[in-house]
This record gives sequence, C-alpha cells and structure tokens, in this order.
Amino acid sequence: MQRIRLRYTKRGRLRFTSHRDFQRAFERALRRAEVPMAYSAGFTPHPKVSYANAAPTGTGSEAEYLEIALTERCDPARLRELLDESLPAGLDVTDAVEAHTSGLADRLEASVWEIRLDEVAADTARTAVEAFLAADEVKVERRTKNGMRSFDARGAVVRLEAAGDEGDRPDGKACAILRLVVRHLTPAVRPDDVLSGLRAAADLAPPVPAAVTRLAQGPLDEESGAVTDPLAPDRDAATAAPSTAAGPRAAKAPSGASPTAGEGTA
Repeated sequence: MQRIRLRYTKRGRLRFTSHRDFQRAFERALRRAEVPMAYSAGFTPHPKVSYANAAPTGTGSEAEYLEIALTERCDPARLRELLDESLPAGLDVTDAVEAHTSGLADRLEASVWEIRLDEVAADTARTAVEAFLAADEVKVERRTKNGMRSFDARGAVVRLEAAGDEGDRPDGKACAILRLVVRHLTPAVRPDDVLSGLRAAADLAPPVPAAVTRLAQGPLDEESGAVTDPLAPDRDAATAAPSTAAGPRAAKAPSGASPTAGEGTA
C-alpha cells in the first residue's frame, strides 16, 4: 500500500467551504481522477483519507494537508495534476509527496496567519499589538458545543506584527495587515480568538470583518519562530531511499543483469 501526502488550498469564495463540503468535493475528485484508493473495512467502506488540522470555515488557506492510501503505486506529481484538474478552482492541490515517515499531524506544530483589517490604520493596529504582547495573559471567550469557554489567547502566540497596505486599495482607505504565528495547543487558539484578545487588550474593533488566510503550517523553530515545511522529511527520505535500497540489490545482481522492475524504488 502506498501513502501520498497532499498540500491544498482554499482560496477566494471557496474559503467559505466547510470541512464536510471539502470532504465531499475531494472524494468526488478521487472518483473522477480514477485514483486507486484503499478503502476501510465494514458495511460502509470509505476511502482511506486522513485530514490534518483543517482551517476554520470562512478562512482562506495556502497550506492544508491530507494523506491518502492507495492500492497501486502512483507517481505523486501526476496524481497531483489529476486531482487538481478534478477539483473546483480555489481548491487547488499544490504539492504531493510519497509518505516515507510517520506522524504528519504531529509535525503541524504551528501556523502562520495573515489577517487583513480594512479601514484600520497601521499605527492603530501596531498600538493594539504592543498592548496584546505586553500582557502576560489575555482571556477571551468562545462558544463551543459545550457552551461558552474562557481561555488565554496570549500564551499560544509566538509572534504578532502589524503593517500597512494601502497600495492595492483604489479608494485609498487604510488597511492594516497582521502577521501571526500561533502554536497549535489545546484548546486551539484561532485568529478570531487573537482578534478578540486585541479587542480586550486595546479596544481594537475593526469596522468590517477581517479577511484571514493561513499562509503556512508545520514544525515550529523555537529559536527563530519560523514555521517550516512538514513535507520536507518525506522529500529527504525519498532522496535517500533509492541509493540505500538499490545498493545492496545491485551488488547481488549478476554481472550485466538488470534489476527487476520496481526494485530500487521507495
């Protein structure tokens, strides 16, 4: 059985797609692309797809991840193309690698978010960010399926910066851009929780809803605060596998003989 890990996006109007809607769209894409999926056992078999840390409905994302299990070997690059062609524009498959390691979900330690605050001046946003970061704790509340829950929005924030971006606005109105790096903790701290924290810490209340996009998620470098590529270990393992696997086989093969088809591959 081969396992393939995919990176995909939620862009434009598709940011309002719920996770359940995406699951249905992705399973249709698997059928259209005639992907040789492995299925679960039981009375109602389902394709073996593992979704990892999906973004909340209403937020865009450039870095969503999932893993699929196949009954036949496929070229990851070709599989990416077929699935991308079978999904609606906005749900785009941007990367595919064969899984050579375990624990993809465990590698998703933090996310990088961009939050656009239309009609908020950059100086106002910077002042609010400074107040938020200066606090030891910023309590916020969120409604969950078990009722209202209070938790600290400050502790999960690794980095928070504010800048201005008026160049792409024809009306010349202010637009503050927040860049946020947040650890994946329990309970999860989401971008809207940080916005609630900015309101609590500095009375920052944007007049229009914020546009939120996840730019990356993956392992967190504690020293630099950078979020790195979670698929890199699989790429590195794929590069190393052919030389380590093919070497012993080649040594045992008779002189002039060619290895059997499929040998030397990961």
